Amino acid sequence: MTHTQSLRDRAGTFGLSTDEYDLLVSRIGREPNALEAAIVGAMWSEHCGYKNSRPLFSAFPTTGPQVLQGPGENAGVVDIGEGWGVAFKMESHNHPSAVEPFQGAATGVGGILRDIFAMGARPFAVLDSLRFGDPDSPRTRFLLNGVVEGISHYGNAIGVPTVGGEVTFHPSYQENPLVNVMALGLLRHEDLAKGTMGEVGNVIIYVGSKTGRDGLGGAVFASADLSDASQADRPAVQVGDPFMEKLLLEATLEAIESGVVAGVQDMGAAGLVSSTCEMAYRAGLGITMRLDDVPTREEGMVPMELCLSESQERMILVPVPGREQELLDLLAKWELDVVNIGQVEDHRNYRLTWRGEVVCDLPVDLLNEAPKYTREGVESAEIVAARERDLSGVPVPADLGGVLKTLLAHPTIASKRPIYERYDHQVMTNTVVLPGAADAAVLRVKGSGMGVAATSDCNPRFVQLDPYVGAAAAVAEAARNLACVGATPLAITDNLNYGNPHRPEVYYQMVRGVQGIADACRALNTPVTGGNVSLYNQYVEEGRTVAIHPTPTIGMVGVLPDITLRATQSLPGGTHTLYLLGEPGDDAVSEGIGASQYLESIHGLEAGHVPPLDLGLAQRVIDGTLALIRGGLTTTAHDCAEGGLAVTLAEMALGGGVNVTVQLDTAARPDAALFGEAHSRIVVAVPDGRERDAETTLTNLNVPFTRLGRSEDAETGRERVAILIPRQGIELSVTLSELRDAHTGTLTEILG
Repeated sequence: MTHTQSLRDRAGTFGLSTDEYDLLVSRIGREPNALEAAIVGAMWSEHCGYKNSRPLFSAFPTTGPQVLQGPGENAGVVDIGEGWGVAFKMESHNHPSAVEPFQGAATGVGGILRDIFAMGARPFAVLDSLRFGDPDSPRTRFLLNGVVEGISHYGNAIGVPTVGGEVTFHPSYQENPLVNVMALGLLRHEDLAKGTMGEVGNVIIYVGSKTGRDGLGGAVFASADLSDASQADRPAVQVGDPFMEKLLLEATLEAIESGVVAGVQDMGAAGLVSSTCEMAYRAGLGITMRLDDVPTREEGMVPMELCLSESQERMILVPVPGREQELLDLLAKWELDVVNIGQVEDHRNYRLTWRGEVVCDLPVDLLNEAPKYTREGVESAEIVAARERDLSGVPVPADLGGVLKTLLAHPTIASKRPIYERYDHQVMTNTVVLPGAADAAVLRVKGSGMGVAATSDCNPRFVQLDPYVGAAAAVAEAARNLACVGATPLAITDNLNYGNPHRPEVYYQMVRGVQGIADACRALNTPVTGGNVSLYNQYVEEGRTVAIHPTPTIGMVGVLPDITLRATQSLPGGTHTLYLLGEPGDDAVSEGIGASQYLESIHGLEAGHVPPLDLGLAQRVIDGTLALIRGGLTTTAHDCAEGGLAVTLAEMALGGGVNVTVQLDTAARPDAALFGEAHSRIVVAVPDGRERDAETTLTNLNVPFTRLGRSEDAETGRERVAILIPRQGIELSVTLSELRDAHTGTLTEILG
């Protein structure tokens, strides 16, 4: 067997198909060596090259007056006013967390933070969006504890608060958990940095930790199905050092603020290779690098390891011509490895040398322009059947109060305090609204009167049953969550988590999901500034493929012009009138219970139509909520989401420890009125005497609303939530003590 034949036959070990290997040969006009094949395999992986997803992204709106930096850089940046910008991005560490949950999650936090400070922004918040399988499973409990500890370890140690997020439990994530991490950072407009090489003659500076063998093959590992053999891929999971990252953060920001760098890039997936060749591609230039000069922490490392290691806490800095020594002097005081490893050239090739010989010489364009695949998508007949299932025969439970307690105890809805209490959410002293207190986190911008709000959202059950509406609804829910704290939604980052795109039913989900996000972002004026794609989230076990529910997670940021005008979800003391903004939603298709958590939890069915989404109504409800908060007419707002209106009211009452009495005037089935999950609904509380002002405000904005009832103080120990449906003679009445027991015990028990 010839060398050529053996390398082509081994294409799969480099992450290339034989067709891709042949394409590589045709584009360079020769056979690659093994190092070149491995580099191309990493850069053409889905994780780096987006070859199955990039063709879909043209649907996204990516510009707007609020966008300072859109897709294509380390993170997106939006203008929030007064010369301030917010950099934000979401990334996944799904596969690493499935085999090593602590380090997988910890290095997920470290990686996303580097994306933020590479833009010249100081990180000031982290949110995590997590998905796990059966909460009773020992594996789920092992993964959950490991992931939570990993996030806590890294965030707490580096001194960046973890201020929000979400946790969902569903059997589809049993072997393939999702760990999506979002980070935000503040910067002055003039400090915005780019990941470019500058000009010919510039030197390339390696800064940070030494390179080891951890993380080898991480990009390719993240672009393949998990299997029973995945535990053998533990070397593809990086090991993090948050204390080293703190030094790197401070050094990088000082260098940017001093004006001595022309380009900055994090070494993330595919390590040294991806960072340097992406910078060269943006500059339209070539580079020559000396692999012998790369700092190492292990003996005998070879070019393949030096190029593709994903060791953490490493950056590439390119100094401004003539200011090289200033940069070196500045970095020296931080006691980091700082090495000149190459220079920028005009040959437009990616050229690597080792012991005086050229070991890689490939066009920069080739590495950055992975082949693009447009596949045929066909919706699963099984999902169509589930969506069209007739739900009229589903019985209404006799004990609706018991249903409410069951839903409040479901781990997806239950209090997440046992998780977020492990995080330091007040370090840096910017956190104004604490985790669990509202639908979004709120942080102050010191030196101004503004605030920044952030949230992450996705209802995977909706996306499974209707990929288009479910994905659009994730954008709309994120926007409502920001409105509920008083923030104007500005823009999104996304983390598109799907199964294997070669499967027609998965590709269909991707196509429809991207279109749903795009349409919702246009309607709500929240352009896409960047994101991440994580495919192959499925597990092969004994020949059976188990794919996750499609999960296009949406991270969204917004601005509060006046941080004193904000709201939380807790009902305050005193007497208030409760309003439901939006349509009641009790007469939706599928008898109003389609696709709901209630239907799944109580009746064991994932079926029915996802409630219809009217994006025009969604915007009006957001506008109405903001008008009430900024007009001083409410300090309490809560989005109706999982569990429907009854769960919303219970959470509001639990937050304030008050009585709630509500009457619903409906002839629809009562479980739909109580637990249906119609979109574009927010409950607000208006103080006594301000009702006319509130109703006038909503009417002028063409926001539909319903007066639900009242909240008021009650004798300690006698507080309750009572929801009456007089036309049907139904009364749901449960004490706050019972509701609190249901809501607070689940995650404590799961986490042990």
